[in-house]
Amino acid sequence: MDFTRQEAPYLAPKANVASIMQQVLLALVPAALAHVWFFGPGFILNLLIASIFCMAGEAAMMYARGRKPATALLDYSALVTAALLAFALPSLTPWWVTATGALFGIVVAKHLYGGLGYNIFNPAMAGYVVILVAFPMHLNLWVAPRMGDIDYQYLTLIETLTYTLTGALPDALSFDAVSRATPLDSMKSGLNNARTVTEIHTLPIMGDFGGRGWEWIGNFIAIGGFWLLIRKIIRWQISLGVAAGLLIPATIMFLIDSSTNPSPGFHLFGGAAILCAFFIATDPVSAATSPKGRFIYGAGIGFLIYAIRTWGSYADGVAFAVLIMNMAVPAIDYLTQPHIVGHNEDDDNPGGSS
Repeated sequence: MDFTRQEAPYLAPKANVASIMQQVLLALVPAALAHVWFFGPGFILNLLIASIFCMAGEAAMMYARGRKPATALLDYSALVTAALLAFALPSLTPWWVTATGALFGIVVAKHLYGGLGYNIFNPAMAGYVVILVAFPMHLNLWVAPRMGDIDYQYLTLIETLTYTLTGALPDALSFDAVSRATPLDSMKSGLNNARTVTEIHTLPIMGDFGGRGWEWIGNFIAIGGFWLLIRKIIRWQISLGVAAGLLIPATIMFLIDSSTNPSPGFHLFGGAAILCAFFIATDPVSAATSPKGRFIYGAGIGFLIYAIRTWGSYADGVAFAVLIMNMAVPAIDYLTQPHIVGHNEDDDNPGGSS
């Protein structure tokens, strides 16, 4: 009788990288539609350009490493990087800025470390930090939300496309007419100018907690994030850790002096904190892997976001916080290894006492 030998694993996994990445992209769709509704078609252009250069960089690096490009392109991880980068960029971003961030994230932060599964830094955040340092002026051109009574000159699709491709606005328009400070920028500059939180919240761009439009996008991101939690695509420890690390110090400082410290709700809805908690910090490759380590990792990110926003030079600190904690992941995993049932710690130290 002839038996066929089968190597482990003997059972096919129910989920693979491609299916997981597809579900992450699907969870971002409601927030992407809200982004386009409130801030115009620039998000679509940024997403398209980021996707093209992320996929091109992925294919080029796989070819340079002597591997089939389709292997990496069909796992959709490059598209997830492109989507997260697009959410971090203003609607008015020249194509070369987006391309620089996409290529750096894929080529340097991902493939120079060995590709998917080996990169120690979150590719999207690494790409964003590079263009934040290299092109700071271009990352300040956030448009006003399409709601309320904000005095603002809205751009058409053609005008937005023209700026994306050429970096030039129509002759009759200036940057002051088409861009506005973000809620975090407004809060930081207002506090630096000795204005109170209550006075800053009277600005037309401010909403109930964060900023107009931003709050709705945050709500849709949270819906997508909870869907990923229910599907067990991401782990709850990281999301809870980010929220705790950010909201606990924000609450303490707000209770001490509410005139100079924004509310916890503002910190949660004023920037990219919700996106970080559900979609950025939860990257399975660059995040901590042990149960306790995930919470510590997330809490570290949340606290660093608060610290950078409060005492740092940047209005939002999500990207820097994530990259800093990425470097701490090996130590966190080493120090939080779960105890193996039935294993005596003294077995590792034969000379120790029983």
